[in-house]
Amino acid sequence: MASTMSFTFKCRCKLPHFHYKIVHKEFLTLRPRTAATTSRHHTSSIFTFHPCLILNPNPRSSPLVRPVSNDGGGAVDATPQSSPSTEVEALEGNSSSSGDGYVALFVRMLGLDNDPLDREQAIVALRKYAQGGKHCIDSIMQFRGCINLTVNLLKSDSSSTCEAAAGLLRTVSSVNLYRDSVAGSGAIEELIGILSRSSLSPEVKEQSLCTLWNLSVDEKHRAKIASADFLPALIKFLDVEEIKVMEAAGGVLANLALSQSNHSILVEAGVIPKLVRLCIQNQNQIQAKILKADLEESKVIRKEAKNALLELAKDEYYRVLIVEEGLVLVPLVGADAYKSFRPASHSWPSLPDGTEFERSNSGPSRYGASELLLGLNIQDKNVSLEEAKMNAIVGRSQQQFLARIGAIEMEDGRKPYSGSLMNERYTLLPWMDGVARLVLILGLEDVTAISRASHSIADAAINEHMRISFKEAGAVKHLVQLLDCNDDSVRVAVTHALERLSVSNNVCQLIEAEGAIFPLVNSLKHKEISENLLEKTMDILARILDPGKEMKSKFYDGPVNGLGKLLNSTTANGVRGIVGTPDNMPVSKRTARESILDFGFISCLADILKTSSPNLQRKAASILEYIAVIEPCMDKIIAADIEAGIYSVFQQIFLDDMEDDIDGLKPDINALQVEEAGLAISAASRLLTKLLDFEKFRSAIKSLQMMRVLCKVLKSDIPLHNKDWVAACLVKLESLSGSHTDPSSSINMEVALYETIPRLVEQIKTSFSSEALEAAVVELNSIVSKGVADCTRKVAAEGGIFPLVKVIEEGSGRAVEASLAILYNLSMDSENHPAIIAAGAVPALRRIVLSQGPEWMRALHLLRTLPTQ
Repeated sequence: MASTMSFTFKCRCKLPHFHYKIVHKEFLTLRPRTAATTSRHHTSSIFTFHPCLILNPNPRSSPLVRPVSNDGGGAVDATPQSSPSTEVEALEGNSSSSGDGYVALFVRMLGLDNDPLDREQAIVALRKYAQGGKHCIDSIMQFRGCINLTVNLLKSDSSSTCEAAAGLLRTVSSVNLYRDSVAGSGAIEELIGILSRSSLSPEVKEQSLCTLWNLSVDEKHRAKIASADFLPALIKFLDVEEIKVMEAAGGVLANLALSQSNHSILVEAGVIPKLVRLCIQNQNQIQAKILKADLEESKVIRKEAKNALLELAKDEYYRVLIVEEGLVLVPLVGADAYKSFRPASHSWPSLPDGTEFERSNSGPSRYGASELLLGLNIQDKNVSLEEAKMNAIVGRSQQQFLARIGAIEMEDGRKPYSGSLMNERYTLLPWMDGVARLVLILGLEDVTAISRASHSIADAAINEHMRISFKEAGAVKHLVQLLDCNDDSVRVAVTHALERLSVSNNVCQLIEAEGAIFPLVNSLKHKEISENLLEKTMDILARILDPGKEMKSKFYDGPVNGLGKLLNSTTANGVRGIVGTPDNMPVSKRTARESILDFGFISCLADILKTSSPNLQRKAASILEYIAVIEPCMDKIIAADIEAGIYSVFQQIFLDDMEDDIDGLKPDINALQVEEAGLAISAASRLLTKLLDFEKFRSAIKSLQMMRVLCKVLKSDIPLHNKDWVAACLVKLESLSGSHTDPSSSINMEVALYETIPRLVEQIKTSFSSEALEAAVVELNSIVSKGVADCTRKVAAEGGIFPLVKVIEEGSGRAVEASLAILYNLSMDSENHPAIIAAGAVPALRRIVLSQGPEWMRALHLLRTLPTQ
């Protein structure tokens, strides 16, 4: 009967949410509408279907609308998980043609020319029918245009219609075969449109987001979903009260994060703080809405948030943002790696320096439960400890307890991970647990696990808080001990971690106290050392052996975290240090001293000066300056040919390029290259200035050759502040070489032209202090007043006219007088007249003349030299 009728049909009542069977066509009954029903709808629709037509053909199969994310998200496959009963199979076998007829009828009822209520009941029926399994979805998808009509229903004002339409799209899109059809029908655009509405029922939100979750499994559909207009609305769904909506929104974001092209737009939309908030599992402060939810649902939310963050953490910059929000990237090393963990039987909580707490009379717990309780209660008000130390004790107690019971890498009730698949896997932990877990891994025997943990420590040490946390957790001692490891990958990873931690002065002192200098120096002596390891090693040594600090108190002073007894060494005059009494030092200090004064180490530094990049040259020069401070071993320094190394630093490639420029046009030099070269040249000039104090070194070098290259450097385009030490070194070389030091000598003139005048003009432009401004103008006047034309041209070339005019307008006293004198000297060159007039000097000069002030005669003389009417 259904195949022959062309009427519009309608169900009288809203269907419940339980499943129906497909019945034989004998059960089909047509009943006329009542008068009230007919009056409210089309007169042509005079029959309605009995409710038993809205059926689920597979009553024993569960609904298909559960999204998963193990393979990137999306709903499960639409195939039923359990076989239908014999009765249902018989019914379907006997009436398959009539079932297809019902589907065709309901699809036809979705037509735009039908009554809205008919369309609503039809989409509800099709949604329930599609939940029967993949064969039901196949039956629906046989009718071309069904998905387009369903998408059109998303525009309906009826919430139940929108929910049913989104639910059908969700079920259909869970099948890989039909996902492109759903996306191609414009479903993504329509779903984004309805999700942008201000008022929307939770059910519609859930079904719509789950559909997008399914569609975002395919990378080609993610670009449409990850639009800049929709992402803020999507992120807001993470703050709603409905757990299902939060779960679906998290699933969509996790899938979008699988495409690296979406990372920037996700981060700019502010997704990281939201996901971190969902990911952090704080047992004491879990949000109220998660407390109301089932445990399984809260796990899904955290899992999807973590998946998204793990994808974003693949980018180094975004990893920093995640750490700043309180999460640490921790490698999953597998359960087998923790089998080597052997805590002491009486492992009471203690500080990283070895200080233990008073033990109770009770014996140790087999699994460390008593130690765990003591560690967790360390934050009691009666305990006087710094917060960083307390956090370190709590985190270590928790992680050691988990390692003892074999649950340290258990997640969501699963067994600990094991096998080779762990080599690339990571998890995210709150910083306190993450720091403790990483330090625990450093004490294992698995070299791969140690290497990965060291890299994670380097990634997490982004600020002082995290560096101090690793210090208090005991990471430095483990890392220093691992510097002697035979595995190259471990040494590189450990050096990388120490380099990041050594940025903190407090941690750097502890690295030194733990004896890191000797293995670092030995590592540097190896000819096969890689460029990466060389750079990290030089970074650490340059921070420890810093000549700018107080060497006597820095290198051998204590105490550092309870190590005072080991480090204290007092000289005969009561000053701690190494100068003068090396025999009184501890063995560890003598070993460090001997290693840095070793000829092999000094030769390595000299080779770095000759052949390496400007960055490494700067560090090598700094360490050599430190060696010259603690003990002037000139024989070794001269034998290592430090002079050639310093000369190589001054002979930068870009300086030669400037000489080759015949037209005088400066080449386009990379700004970073110039900055690094300037720092290296400044450090080498500082080293040379220090070495010139020793007669043995002065007599061994070629002073004239060094002076020529320094003059060349002074004229280069390195930053102005890097020329300070170059000028000082050049003047000292000239003085020691016996040359004349009168103001008109060539060296002094070049220093004035290329260092002093540019520096003074810059100071006049930028100074906020009237005293500093006055001092700069007076000094500049003393140079210009020597009457050398090059000086006045240099002042004009550096842009000094405008700030000098500003001084005579706003300044007072000696500054105005000196500025007038400089401008008068500049006015002797007619080429400077337009710039002086353009700077507004004429009105200012007239005011000074009319005021009859102390400087009015100078102002009048200057005014007469200018071409004014």
